[in-house]
Amino acid sequence: MTEELEQILSQLSQPDNNVIQQATAKLKQAFQDPAIIPALCAVMRGSLNPQIRQSAAVMLRMRVKKHWRKISPSDRESLKAEVLQAFMQETEHTVQHSLSQLCAVMVKHETPDRWPALLQLLNQSTKSSNPHDRQVGLLLLNKVIESNPEPFKPHYNQLLQLFSSVLQDHNNPTALYYSILSLTAITASTGSEELNQMRSIIPSLIVALKHLIKANEDQASEAMEVLNELMESEVSIIVPYVANIVLFCLEVGCDATLSDSLRVKALSCISFLIKLKSKTVLKQKLLNPILQGIFPVLVAAPPPGQQDLEDEEDDDGDGTENDSPKHCAAQIIDTMALHMPPEKLFQQLMPLAKACLTSENPYQKKGGIMCLAVLAEGCADHIRTKMLPTVLQTVCQSLSDSNQVVRSAALFALGQFSEHLQPEVSKYCTDLMPLLLGYLSSLNQAKIGHITKVFYALENFMENLGADIEPYLPTLMETMLLSLNNSENLKIKELAVSAIGAIANAAKELLEPYFPPVIESLKGFLTTTTEEMRSLQTQSLDTLSVLARTIGKDVFSPLAAECVQLGLNLTDTIDDPDLRRCTYSLFSAVSIVSPDCLTPHLTDITTVMLLALKSNDGITAHLEEDKTFVLVDDDDDDDSGEQKDEDDILEDETEIDVHDVAGFSVENAYIDEKEDACEALGEIAFSTGVAFQPFLESSFEQVYEMRDFPHDDVRKAAFGAMGQFCRAQHRVWKENPSEANHQALLKLLDAVLACFVESVRKEHERLVVMGILEAMNNVIKSCKEQAFKNPSHLKEVSCVIRDVLKKKIVCQGDSGDEADDEDQQAEYDSMLLEIAGEGIPLVTSSVPGDSFAPFLNDLLPLIMSKTKSSCTVAERSFSVGTIGEILHALVGVLGGRGVAGRLSNRLLPVFVAGMRDSDPEVRNNSVFGMGCLAEAAGPLVVSDYPMMLSVFSNLLTKETDLLVIDNLCAALCRMIMSNVGAVPLEQVVPALVACLPLKKDMEENKTVFSCLAMLYTNSPDLIVKLMKPIVAASSHVLGNKDVDQETQNSLSMLMTQFAQQQPAHFQAAVTSLPAEQQAKLSVAISTL
Repeated sequence: MTEELEQILSQLSQPDNNVIQQATAKLKQAFQDPAIIPALCAVMRGSLNPQIRQSAAVMLRMRVKKHWRKISPSDRESLKAEVLQAFMQETEHTVQHSLSQLCAVMVKHETPDRWPALLQLLNQSTKSSNPHDRQVGLLLLNKVIESNPEPFKPHYNQLLQLFSSVLQDHNNPTALYYSILSLTAITASTGSEELNQMRSIIPSLIVALKHLIKANEDQASEAMEVLNELMESEVSIIVPYVANIVLFCLEVGCDATLSDSLRVKALSCISFLIKLKSKTVLKQKLLNPILQGIFPVLVAAPPPGQQDLEDEEDDDGDGTENDSPKHCAAQIIDTMALHMPPEKLFQQLMPLAKACLTSENPYQKKGGIMCLAVLAEGCADHIRTKMLPTVLQTVCQSLSDSNQVVRSAALFALGQFSEHLQPEVSKYCTDLMPLLLGYLSSLNQAKIGHITKVFYALENFMENLGADIEPYLPTLMETMLLSLNNSENLKIKELAVSAIGAIANAAKELLEPYFPPVIESLKGFLTTTTEEMRSLQTQSLDTLSVLARTIGKDVFSPLAAECVQLGLNLTDTIDDPDLRRCTYSLFSAVSIVSPDCLTPHLTDITTVMLLALKSNDGITAHLEEDKTFVLVDDDDDDDSGEQKDEDDILEDETEIDVHDVAGFSVENAYIDEKEDACEALGEIAFSTGVAFQPFLESSFEQVYEMRDFPHDDVRKAAFGAMGQFCRAQHRVWKENPSEANHQALLKLLDAVLACFVESVRKEHERLVVMGILEAMNNVIKSCKEQAFKNPSHLKEVSCVIRDVLKKKIVCQGDSGDEADDEDQQAEYDSMLLEIAGEGIPLVTSSVPGDSFAPFLNDLLPLIMSKTKSSCTVAERSFSVGTIGEILHALVGVLGGRGVAGRLSNRLLPVFVAGMRDSDPEVRNNSVFGMGCLAEAAGPLVVSDYPMMLSVFSNLLTKETDLLVIDNLCAALCRMIMSNVGAVPLEQVVPALVACLPLKKDMEENKTVFSCLAMLYTNSPDLIVKLMKPIVAASSHVLGNKDVDQETQNSLSMLMTQFAQQQPAHFQAAVTSLPAEQQAKLSVAISTL
């Protein structure tokens, strides 16, 4: 059989399909013969043709993988001996490689300790004085360890000694390569007992990588993965060598003579290290060396005749997205912005950026602008408060630069600023919109890539303008509709459709006059069936969803049923993840506008979304070598008529062998689909209420499974959806208060809150934790006391908030490492603390004061520590505002007054200091807090009233910020309503009324006019004396769309009382007003 088998394998490599098909049929037949394994062994050892020996080894590996349990013990022992014998006598590297993979598969079945001959061979060969033998031994070791590192754990100490020794052998790069890959394989499973040994290897590892780079850049690039693995698995190993690693990676990343892939790998390592250990990088003074190293990369001009990747275009105008060293250099600055205190970063970064921005070299200038652009997300607060006019002026000037490379960078920067520096950027609307509109009117349509960048900037800027977009609407919509109707270029149509969505987000109901022509155009794109129109169709669906949410229910409702049917038809007929996810958003939008249109189709809609969550579509295994024989050894080749036991079934799984796989990749579209499916399920559950009940359990179970999904956006969306399910169930119970609905709510809350608390502690990604905390806050806000029916929830939620504020959770990494940096941290770290802090007043309003008091005593000092003058404005504003909100919450809960009274001595000095702050937002929040303290503590703080009134009086005489003045009025009203007898009304009320109407904080009209109504009841003479200014102020509130209806109704009642009880005074007050205001008062009185 051996000769026949060798002949068949020979025929399989012939360049003739007929010969190959015949040989394949013969080979399938041969596999029915029980002697196939000995025959393959004989060919593997005896054939003179290395390609046939390799084929035999691959066939054996497949056989062993699937049918190990069917091989008799004696044949197994024989096979183990044969394989090792073949390995020792083999001289061809490709065959050795396949034999080592065969050994690796056998080790998965036979642990190393049950194969002593393998251990002996490994021991001898890896320590051999013959360099070739050592290489081959290390190859074998690498493959068997990679397949299953755990069984080798008892040998880790020996292995680390071996690697330490091999890493000194700089003249044998192949040995270096395999030992580094093996070290990478065991890193994740090393324990504390190996830490010191691992740590001692790092210097030798860096030197070995340098030698490997000189010998083989591709192998070096793969081997450098060891640094990421070390950082991810046990970052403490590398802490003593952070400087060595950074300087090595800079040396590689900044060397233009090396391959881009190797440089990208090195620069990516620096990014990852900054993300994990930013404080260590700062403490070891590595920020400046990194910046000095990467800036030349960031500003390097491409070779003559070439362009940077992001400036290149393909046929549809999308720039290529491959990583480049330049992109990685920008990424490092982006990571610094997200993970370092802005003050420390800007001090060293801005001199370099300014030098670039003032250069005449377009690529220097581009580098400076890109630097500003990538800072915007992580250092938004710093840029907004300290340097926005300057950076915007720089970008505006660059938008008119003579060089397109500079203009493109400026457009990208403006898009980033518009996204991250709100609301301040929108205030520059009159400067920026004409520039952008000028771009639209003068673009050369041949350069689609540049148009794409213009639309990116325009969309991001317009989206946040709100009603300020109104003057530009005619020009914008005329341009967009012309593009939809006249342009031949599908990409331009797609960009215009997307821009209409952004315009709708800002304009909302103002877009109504343009709605019919927009819908007419979209209908043509939505019903297309051609593949080339797919991208435009998908974008049209997305914009249709935005219109549904923004244009107003009355306008969109007539289309709702048609939209649902359109979405269902598209998911039925077109298999495209991007298109499906846009239908989910459409269903979600329709559920808000017209939930009844969605209800009949919930079975179909939830089915397709749950399938998307379960699906493995889009996950691709990249095979390492040509798998000619994958289909030869079918599972049924010797099982016909036999009953399979469970082990056989496990053995016969058809998944791809890990040794065939060079890596897995997941298409982004499928990830986005899962994310959008989670979000849509949550929103639809909440909007459709009772109708969603039959689908809630199955939806929750599938979304719950997504909490451990590898991609953070999907995890974050899953947690958000879980929160929405709780809010949905709470709403169902409130509307249908049965015991069954109540129990279902409590059961869901138990599962979700426990999941939230655990995940906040364990999740590695900061943005996901922020999403979980936001979801938890929303659940508490909606469900209030129901969230704490289970007494353990109050403690768990309070403790997890405390641990975030103390920086003790996993995603805060080394935040607690450096006590001397306590007052400076990255803005995103502060944002995480703020979101956790926002939960405290929500919990306060949901439980009796005395129940929460012990936890509040733990939490309050952590919030108060951020009121110090050395903290940033954002931190001071947040901390004082949070304390104010806590007091505001205590007003409405049982026992709240006593808690507020006990806190007053600690909190009054904080508010008094805050009112002297240089920042108006801090002063505003301090004034609000003091008013809430008076309201919450009531008579318990009467003795402090003279001091409080004195502070307010002093502030009122010099305050110029309108928002602060509004809150001063509200705070005085709170004091009056809490203790009217403790306030000198004859002095205070005229000063208060003189500040009306409120100019900025419309919500506080409720407080102010409630107070004036109370005073009219208690001290009518005082109010009658002030009727003229009070009526004048009221005329500005009535009919104001920014004031809620309840407040307007209360005010109308007060005006009616004035008219009925004090007609002369009221009439005199009214007639002194302009006609428009008189009319508003007349309408208000007549409607009651």
